[in-house]
This record gives sequence, C-alpha cells and structure tokens, in this order.
Amino acid sequence: MDADELRAIQAPIKERYREDATAALVTLSARGTLDDGNIACKVETGRALAVAGLHPATGGSGLELCSGDMLLEALVACAGVTVKAVATALEIPLRSGRISAEGDLDFRGTLAVAKDVPVGFAQIRLTFELETDAAQEKLDQLLKLTERYCVVYQTIKSGPEVDVRLSRM
Repeated sequence: MDADELRAIQAPIKERYREDATAALVTLSARGTLDDGNIACKVETGRALAVAGLHPATGGSGLELCSGDMLLEALVACAGVTVKAVATALEIPLRSGRISAEGDLDFRGTLAVAKDVPVGFAQIRLTFELETDAAQEKLDQLLKLTERYCVVYQTIKSGPEVDVRLSRM
C-alpha cells in the first residue's frame, strides 16, 4: 500500500469522525475464563485461545503465556503497525524493520516479598531497527509521530484511569 492508497482509505473515515465525533468512539474488549485445573486464564484472542499463567519467576511452569510478555507483544504489534502506517503516509521507504520491547520487573513486588517494591514494569524500552535510506530528520519525524499515534505506547505512557469491579456470577 502506498501513501495515496492509505489516504484514500482513511479520508472518508476521518471526514466521518470530523462530522460526528461520537462515531470515533469504539469500545474494544477482551475476555477470559479461569482455568479449572491450573493457575491460568484462557484469553479469547479472536483468532485462537491464549492461555496465560504464572511466569517461571513466580512459580509458573513456563508452558503458559506470561501476561507481562503479552503486554510487551501488544506494544511491539501496535508500534510496528503505527511506524509502518506513518512511514507510508510520509512516503519514507522502509526495506525492512524490526521492533523490540524489553521491560524490567522486580518480582519481589508481585510476590509480596518486599512491600516497598512496586508491582509492574519499572522501565520499558521500545526499539526500532529500520532499513531505509531516509534522511535522519525524516526518521526523527517518523519516530515522533509513531510515538504520538501508537495507542498501546500512549496508553502505557499516560496511565489511563482504570475501573475495576468484582461481581458474583
């Protein structure tokens, strides 16, 4: 897909959202069920069933997916799609590219070994390796706009309000 094709696809969508802001509000959802026999949660992905469990650093077998890894994978997926879309829109040719994310966790927090250690990632590093002949100023613009428009990155960075509820079935 080139920049003109992307603009042609997105133009009517953007116009609709300009005319009716409520049309742009979409609720995404995810669902899971608790595993009967293991400390795990079966997450419906729309394509397959992903079984998430404890990370080996917290006593897991390593056979199930780690939700921390899944968060980083979602970040890589979103950043990859976003950098490709922005590069297309800016007409920056990319021959190939790799995106990686690493996150540092101190499992003493989640295991309640040390109350002063936060639960969650202390730092996340997102790295883009792109094969391109584009000028550095174009690449700087590409990175800036990718950060600006990557939903998962902005969600992690901004820390939105989260409403948590528990109810009986």
